[in-house]
Amino acid sequence: MLPMTELRVNESEKGSAVIEGHAAVFDSWSETLGGIFPFREIVRKGAFSESIGKDDIRALFNHDPNYVLGRNRAGTLELAEDEVGLRVRILPPDTGWARDIVTSIRRGDITQMSIGFIVEEDEWSTKDSMDVREIRKVQLFDVSPVTFPAYTATDVGVRAMQEYDGYKAEQRSKEQAEKQTAERAKQQAKLKGLQTKFKNL
Repeated sequence: MLPMTELRVNESEKGSAVIEGHAAVFDSWSETLGGIFPFREIVRKGAFSESIGKDDIRALFNHDPNYVLGRNRAGTLELAEDEVGLRVRILPPDTGWARDIVTSIRRGDITQMSIGFIVEEDEWSTKDSMDVREIRKVQLFDVSPVTFPAYTATDVGVRAMQEYDGYKAEQRSKEQAEKQTAERAKQQAKLKGLQTKFKNL
């Protein structure tokens, strides 16, 4: 799960409920992802700026398209990057299920968010013996207040694991190629030594 600061309900100028918070925090490490092959992620400032300016983004509940809380093109979802991260302001519909979600947030039963996105620019590396990914640019699909922010269980997490598997496969291929090159050099040196030995006989 990507870290966030808080999720809260305020009142709009018209007296209706407004859901506000940060769906992602810049320069703050995620929880350890990946299960038996652990890795961590960090989002850099600017990762969302292009997407929130051009893409059609929804606010959903639990990433469920049946529960649309807002949409940026409808003016019911506001998204912006600030110094903290991806700031979210949602104007939920006046429906029974949406009022239930607002009540749960007010009570503190729902306190976290998750984001649906595709990574467009990133960089993998190793830090303190753990694989890490810096996310620099994404295409954002949705921001969601969630009951269980189990990042690896979402479609986003599945994509992240696929990308991670690709990264590890590339690493293994590179290591294997280096070993093969070293073995060939060793065999060539051994053969050259034998040739020199027989030449001197």
